[in-house]
Amino acid sequence: QSRVRMLVAARRAALSAHRRRVRVLPAMATSTGGGPVQVAIDQKLRTQLAPVVHVDVLNESDGHNVPRGSETHFKVVVVSPRFDGMARLARHRLVSATLADELAGGVHALSITARSPSEWAHRSTVAPSPACAGGSKK
Repeated sequence: QSRVRMLVAARRAALSAHRRRVRVLPAMATSTGGGPVQVAIDQKLRTQLAPVVHVDVLNESDGHNVPRGSETHFKVVVVSPRFDGMARLARHRLVSATLADELAGGVHALSITARSPSEWAHRSTVAPSPACAGGSKK
């Protein structure tokens, strides 16, 4: 029983440390309706992967165990002719490289859907994100 208490205490300490590292940013009214990190992600994808046919940047932080107003978990959907002929892994690497600053900063999780225009024309739906497995109880 003391081992269980030690594990619970260690988990609480780790979660507390994680919460201290998370930056809480105030919400901003923008053309995309998101906060500053969401807007920066949207702008970088549009400029660095141009020409872009479609971009969606969804802040999914509210479904996770982070403070209200956080910008830590995102889902991006990007459609660009630049993805023609690229393998899925290469596409993900390109998007991740484009968002390297955000990933090195406060962005904790990034779900990527990257398609060419012909793929998007054939299949323009994106699966919903799975529920948080990190203890959010949401």
